[in-house]
Amino acid sequence: MPTEPLPAVPAATPEVVEIERALTRITYLSTRARQHERLMALAGVPLDRAAVALLRQVADSEPLRPGELAQRLGVEASHVTRTVQQLQKSGYVTRVPDPDDRRAQRIELTDAGRAAVDRVRDAGARGMQLALGEWEPEELRQLATLFHRMVDDFLAYAVEDEPGQETAETAPPASRPV
Repeated sequence: MPTEPLPAVPAATPEVVEIERALTRITYLSTRARQHERLMALAGVPLDRAAVALLRQVADSEPLRPGELAQRLGVEASHVTRTVQQLQKSGYVTRVPDPDDRRAQRIELTDAGRAAVDRVRDAGARGMQLALGEWEPEELRQLATLFHRMVDDFLAYAVEDEPGQETAETAPPASRPV
């Protein structure tokens, strides 16, 4: 099926260009293998990036079918199947019957999986606290609010016309700072 052409979009403003540059730098820094290894060592969790992404997704939602996980993570279902098998063998997730269709299964965190996600998040937050330690609390609240708003807007724009995709209305609500 051919993809619809994108609507005509005006040239990006200098502010948007700077935001894109900053996001590119953040993405690069946060996805480096060495950074992931350091985070896993601090958390005491021996998992690869795909496994951590899957654990985080399951932790942030109700138990999901593997296909739903693949869709939310933007990967092929076979990748989710392999990662779930790895996490199941390690005791981080379990398969539970789907209450809507007993033939299907959903993926759910175990207590060990919840603890692993908590340790990874704690290690990441502590590292971020060190990096942002000189920022004022109000600046941090503003940044968090703007990041959540940006993510919500990205979700609303990116999946507007894609059937079965998560939208800002169907996505789990972002936890906004108070």
